Amino acid sequence: MRIAMLTNNYKPFIGGVPISVERLTDGLKEIGHEVFVFAPNYDNQIYEEHVIRCKSKTSKKDRHVIPKILDTRLEKEFKKLNIDVIHVHHPFLLGNVGLYLGRKYNVPVVFTYHTRYEQYLHYVKVYSAIEERRKVENNRNLIYLEDKILNYTKNNFVPKYLSKFANKCDMVFAPTNLIKESLEDNGINTDIEIVPTGLEKRYFNANIDEVQEIRSKYKRNKNYLFCTVARLVKEKNLEFIIEGLSKLKEKEGDCFNLIMIGDGPLKEELINKAKYLGLENNIIFLNSIKNEKIGNYYKACDMFLFSSKSETQGIVLLEAMAAKNPVIAIQASGVTDVVKNNINGYMTNDNIKDWVEKISYLMNNESDMEKLSQGAYDTSLKYLNSNIAKLVESNYKKVIENYCHKNQIYKKFTSLVSEYVN
Repeated sequence: MRIAMLTNNYKPFIGGVPISVERLTDGLKEIGHEVFVFAPNYDNQIYEEHVIRCKSKTSKKDRHVIPKILDTRLEKEFKKLNIDVIHVHHPFLLGNVGLYLGRKYNVPVVFTYHTRYEQYLHYVKVYSAIEERRKVENNRNLIYLEDKILNYTKNNFVPKYLSKFANKCDMVFAPTNLIKESLEDNGINTDIEIVPTGLEKRYFNANIDEVQEIRSKYKRNKNYLFCTVARLVKEKNLEFIIEGLSKLKEKEGDCFNLIMIGDGPLKEELINKAKYLGLENNIIFLNSIKNEKIGNYYKACDMFLFSSKSETQGIVLLEAMAAKNPVIAIQASGVTDVVKNNINGYMTNDNIKDWVEKISYLMNNESDMEKLSQGAYDTSLKYLNSNIAKLVESNYKKVIENYCHKNQIYKKFTSLVSEYVN
């Protein structure tokens, strides 16, 4: 098969969607398919064969790269490739380009729902302006109006737009069963298949020398080394972790360090919060780590801490589990399908005290820590990239067959209509 992947962000940008696209692309190539990635230009990108870049612009607010969907190169390159299936990874921008190309060139379109978009509205200038104004507004009538606008956008406009987009596609991939049920409840009637992001083999094969070096460097004289991996942005809820570790230090003493891996606009704010709570020596802020190296950082740690409530799958949870890290997370979408209490970690409600209790419990119960470490590893094995690529391959074949069948029926129908009219 010849497959076109269209994504609004890709390497060198570090995030869940680029990682998912790259892994799926690699997995499909391994089993013999040709994959072409359509993505925006970045200043520091590296040339890769089969990656087609379109013009882009950079937002002033957060330096986020936005593809220019009217770039004529997109369609020119697409026409040359004789594509069998289009796979889009966002319901806007290049996602809309994918729908346009699919309709024009009679190619089926598959859409992966990666992100709970209602949790990311603060990136939209108008929405964020109203949200900020709402915090300082004193006029009751204006407060009421602003609340109405915010709630309508989050609970009505975004879900309706998403449903309309997904129902124009020929198949939708959801990373978990919980997300599938949510999409169905939202009015999506396109065929939805469960396809999680896969794990590459390297996450199971750490470099022992590098692991020991990392552990020695960041654990120092403490008993435990924890880690979390996330973009340092509002929706990842990282203040929860910092506040939680402050409570843990009060409870267990100065016996742990945490490495916070990632970058983003809230970095300085989070560093200042850690200092304010007396954790400047306990929380080590690292920048983003390359995919080929990050497995060694997971392996150097004893536990993985997670606070995001906006995930669809939580790729980093499985990466950490491959390194035998039990996970302590908040119960939320993207977590409940992966983390199983007393098997590979613990989920708690959105309560710092309960969350800290679970970390404390494992710190003081070595046998349970070992049991959950093995359970985490066993869970991660189910998500090997090669297995996920074969699952996607079978779904591509299904959607192509259904699409061809529909086209044949349509051609017969139009032929009959034409004969009748004539």
